[in-house]
Amino acid sequence: MSAVPVYLWRLAPEGLATRRQLRAAGLRPGGQPVVGELQRPRFRRGPLVAYLYRVDLAVPVRPMTPAQRRALDRANAARRTCPACHRDAGYVIPVSLGMCVPCAYPDTELAA
Repeated sequence: MSAVPVYLWRLAPEGLATRRQLRAAGLRPGGQPVVGELQRPRFRRGPLVAYLYRVDLAVPVRPMTPAQRRALDRANAARRTCPACHRDAGYVIPVSLGMCVPCAYPDTELAA
């Protein structure tokens, strides 16, 4: 395996992008190999690493199918449904509580 060039944070050349940058532009790597590595130094820890891909070889993101959309909607609804009262809380239930806020703190009146 050949080594890829390593660039410091914010010093990657034009035409290279991380997966997140490609996704923000509506693109994906599309099977191309990694052409570089971006490293961001951290205090007293190893550097954060992101792989770089060529933008000109990136392909458009595949559109979500109706079945995928339904599955995502169901998963998000499950994250909003309180297991104690079985109501849609209107927000994602905090993992730290495990239930909606009114069920977690029943004695506390919420100021409206």
